[in-house]
Amino acid sequence: MKIVNTASEAVQAIKSGDHVFIHTAGATPTALVEAMTERHDELRSVEIFHLHTEGTAPYAQEKYQSSFHLNSFFLGANVRQAISEGVADYIPCFLSEIPIMIRSGIVPITVALIQVSPPDLHGYCSLGISVDATKSAVDMAEVVIAQINPSMPRTHGDGLIHVSRINYAVEIEAPIPEIPPHPHTEVEEKIGAFIAHMIPDRATLQMGIGAIPDAVLGFLGNHRDLGIHTEMFSDGVIPLVEKDVITNKFKTKHKDVMVSGFLLGSKKLYDFVHDNPIVRMLDIQYVNDAAVIRRMPNMISINSAIEVDITGQVVSDSIGTRIYSGVGGQMDFIRGASLSPGGKPIIALPSTTSRGDSKITSFLRPGGGVVTTRAHVHYVVTEYGVAELYGKNLRQRAKALINIAHPDHREELERQAFERFKQF
Repeated sequence: MKIVNTASEAVQAIKSGDHVFIHTAGATPTALVEAMTERHDELRSVEIFHLHTEGTAPYAQEKYQSSFHLNSFFLGANVRQAISEGVADYIPCFLSEIPIMIRSGIVPITVALIQVSPPDLHGYCSLGISVDATKSAVDMAEVVIAQINPSMPRTHGDGLIHVSRINYAVEIEAPIPEIPPHPHTEVEEKIGAFIAHMIPDRATLQMGIGAIPDAVLGFLGNHRDLGIHTEMFSDGVIPLVEKDVITNKFKTKHKDVMVSGFLLGSKKLYDFVHDNPIVRMLDIQYVNDAAVIRRMPNMISINSAIEVDITGQVVSDSIGTRIYSGVGGQMDFIRGASLSPGGKPIIALPSTTSRGDSKITSFLRPGGGVVTTRAHVHYVVTEYGVAELYGKNLRQRAKALINIAHPDHREELERQAFERFKQF
């Protein structure tokens, strides 16, 4: 490992035509990203790949198109406009398959920009709060460039990187981006309460990103011996660990430890996971493998959606034709939980948008991306209750979903269902 003085020196190894992977979420090496972008006059046709990243994404600006082209596996707010304007591109794929694509060379990576903890006495740095698909990029890249940050938590699991694997490094201490917990709305609280009643003691939980999964955790204080096996978690698990609600004692895989692929939350969360042996950060190809997930009894998967039609089709990555987020790990866990003994795959969403439009619709908006098919959906939850769809025909599904739609929209949904199914 060659340690240089500045981020600008570190990114000199990037060449025109390189395929660059950027570390995920709160681990985004902002200093390296900015230094790479500053080389726009020198670089041409650099392909950039990443999931959601924190901070700005200057390389995605239209004025840098000849220098950089972004391919995003999952959109954050910093690149949505670039995707909408056609300046950047979106790759739809299951989160579990991103490492497969990287390791197989379908998505070739020549440079990995990462942020790590300082090395320990044995020369190992940690990928910290984001192992996810970044581990595969480090494995396959010809050049690994690291921002060494003493603020990065050292986590246990697959994220240990020996200094001999890092080609260039720069030491820059900076705060890790935080997303503090927010007060839940009344709607989120109601949804959280419904889901909490669906969770038995000794269940293993997967929580998608968002306020609703966090609201669920707030209602689990009287549960016993819950476990965590999830693509990500945030602050909501800490009180449950402190109260011995989350013990991981009855997991059939990784007993006594929580498993995750990445983390995003407050400094309290980052302090909690630092050198904590009960938290295991693992490669997302393994974490989100349905064959692994299904082996845990009572696997509860909680994911959100943008829109659900009355047959159960779930749109999660787009608003009409406008890409909003990504496929992510929803299908990985929906399928894994559905095959788990006693498992429950749950789609949770408010009944209406902020404008008052129904999120349960007769027909999906044109261009809406079906992430989870009607055949995969078992439970849909809104603030008005739980719709059980598994084993139901289309008419039965429509009735169940209309019953949990907002009352203001039920009459119109029933009318459209009658027109569609002839008898209703």
